[in-house]
Amino acid sequence: MTNRSHRRRHPAQLVILGFAAVVTLGTLLLTLPAANVTAGGTTVVDALFTAVSALCLTGLVVVDTAGNWSGFGHGVILVLIQLGGIGILTFATLLVMLVSHRIGLRTRLTTAAETKTLGLGDVRSVVIGVVKVSLLLESMTAAVLIPRFALAYDMEWSRATWLGVFHSVSAFNNAGFALWPDSLTRFVGDPWVCLPVAFASIAGGLGFPVLFELRRRFTKPGGWSMHTKIVLWASGAFLLGGAVFVTALEWGNPATLGPLPVQEKLLAGFFQGTMPRSAGFNSLDLAAMNSATWLGIDVLMFVGGASAGTAGGIKVTTFAVLLFVIYAEVRGESAVNIFGRRLHGDVQRQALTVVLLSVAAVVTSTVAFMVSTAFTLDQALFEVISAFCTVGLSTGITAELPDPHKVLLTVLMFVGRLGPVTIASALALRRRVRLYELPEERPLIG
Repeated sequence: MTNRSHRRRHPAQLVILGFAAVVTLGTLLLTLPAANVTAGGTTVVDALFTAVSALCLTGLVVVDTAGNWSGFGHGVILVLIQLGGIGILTFATLLVMLVSHRIGLRTRLTTAAETKTLGLGDVRSVVIGVVKVSLLLESMTAAVLIPRFALAYDMEWSRATWLGVFHSVSAFNNAGFALWPDSLTRFVGDPWVCLPVAFASIAGGLGFPVLFELRRRFTKPGGWSMHTKIVLWASGAFLLGGAVFVTALEWGNPATLGPLPVQEKLLAGFFQGTMPRSAGFNSLDLAAMNSATWLGIDVLMFVGGASAGTAGGIKVTTFAVLLFVIYAEVRGESAVNIFGRRLHGDVQRQALTVVLLSVAAVVTSTVAFMVSTAFTLDQALFEVISAFCTVGLSTGITAELPDPHKVLLTVLMFVGRLGPVTIASALALRRRVRLYELPEERPLIG
């Protein structure tokens, strides 16, 4: 009885076990001869890395996705991406509503008067809604990419259809897998490829609670929940800031934006500025970028997208909450108020915990890279943040890593994708009643 109660209190454990089981199956499938083009096949470490990268929606690769895997292998990767997106999204969405008292323990959702978000009926309707929205947005993206590939690049319709479907699924789920060795650099000046991929990635990164609420109350922004307002405000700021930052710093770089016409520079700057929020595609050579650009991308990757979405990172909601906490403290206010609502104290502690644990994971792993490889701090930090925040961008060193470091990145991808969810659920779902309070005392800060 105790074990059953413990499982009920910590549902994220079941998700971790489920992800581990799917990773194991995916690894076995990718080691099969049918999944490989070369006769020698793929090592277990490389297959494991690829399976985790696909299921955790990262996009880092240690072998050429286009040249190493067969059609069957590409199909396995695509299924893992879709399972990773719908699976984690379904759980995260349900978790958000459970934490906010929007779903009962007997799988029934109720409407909370305070936040007034979603208002879905039960678990079944939530799951169906997630699947429907996923397939709808993926289909809309594919509907643009397929004719573009066929008509503008003289591909057979069967080939164009496969490429359109694969990249639309990869884009909406912020996975970053591409079926070209250079990702999307060959389409750097093509808005009919770059913009649909970017918009699909942005939509997936907003999270399903936000997408559901926008669908129901798009014309009534005054009635949007605090969560939706924070996500839209913070996402817009990071999207604009990221695009301006990358464009400005790489404008004259002869190896990236420099040789492009002005219109293509703006398109490439926008596209590459949106990708660090977890999408993982690149239309520019990241290895040729300035060190300052890498550092800015590190920040964008670390923050990531919204909660209960396909994006990774600590989430824009976490970052925004801490920003509002700082603002309230600087103003000397006794409570943190956001968009006309008071922020609950538990949320502040949860945000701080997620950030500090994430920083600890990134710093520890970066130090491990630095003491055991010859890569620079810029390269090691970029790779570690990209893995932990499930982004998939790389400075080009991933394939060169020895097996122990590939395993380290594999663990980071898995922990980065599921760790914050586990922490959030453990903190939010645990209720401990204290029968007494200790005497209050203040340490010196600063």
